Amino acid sequence: MKQLLILSGKGGTGKTTVAGALIKLSQARAYADCDVDAPNLHLSMAQTGAAERLDYYGMPKAQIDAEICIGCGKCEENCRFDAIIQKNGYVVDSFSCEGCGVCEAVCPVNAVSMNPAIAGEQMLYRAASSVFSTAQLKMGSGTSGKLVTEVKKRMLSSLLPETELAIIDGSPGIGCPVIASLSGVSMVLIVAEPSVSGVSDMGRIIRTAEIFHTPLCVCVNKADVNYELTRQIERFCEEKHIPFVGTIPYDPQAVTAINDGITIVEIDCPSGRAVRQIYAETMQLLQAQAGGIEA
Repeated sequence: MKQLLILSGKGGTGKTTVAGALIKLSQARAYADCDVDAPNLHLSMAQTGAAERLDYYGMPKAQIDAEICIGCGKCEENCRFDAIIQKNGYVVDSFSCEGCGVCEAVCPVNAVSMNPAIAGEQMLYRAASSVFSTAQLKMGSGTSGKLVTEVKKRMLSSLLPETELAIIDGSPGIGCPVIASLSGVSMVLIVAEPSVSGVSDMGRIIRTAEIFHTPLCVCVNKADVNYELTRQIERFCEEKHIPFVGTIPYDPQAVTAINDGITIVEIDCPSGRAVRQIYAETMQLLQAQAGGIEA
């Protein structure tokens, strides 16, 4: 099975819009939203059934037993996250606690214990012809990369027979959730933006993907907002021998489609027509990679 990951390097490029369109065009039987901090793929991929929900446990949280605590203050003194405060004795601020366990290690009377803590929720939607895996991390929680891995595992473990393609909507940036998303994928489609920050962040995500030796291709969304920067992105791809699969114009009708809860390829609009061409180019590259052919 081939896995196509959609990344951007920064937020707001239209990555999820493109991902939703490709899912519709390919009629993908498996797809996932790995932007666990702010998932939104579900907004344009209407789900008819109830989700199978599963609590996600991240790092454990410290808890101090007031009846055992002798008030020596060693836990507060050694907590580098300032998560232990004095409030009628010593208590743990669960929002600040990173679960490192130092307080438990230094407590002379074993008053501190590390307890499992719910850090988010996983959701799996099953339909007659597809599975959709996503999750929502609790505000302020860490281990987003670990949750991304769980989202992908749940999708892969729920595949329908003869599933040939999975499409994954990744996170913006280059951090832990992106690295977890990159693991095991067949190809990455980078959705770039013709802005100064967009060009810079595109370069960062390309370098990150290259570390994992993952095949890449690039498209530009809202390409007509800045023709010069769009050409700069094309030249960059040519110099780096990265396939450039097309451009998408700025299209107010795309906003209308997303607000209506549908993808841009479900209406006749300039952006939808452009994405159809990008889809064709990307699938050709993906097939070539799967067959061991240099595209």
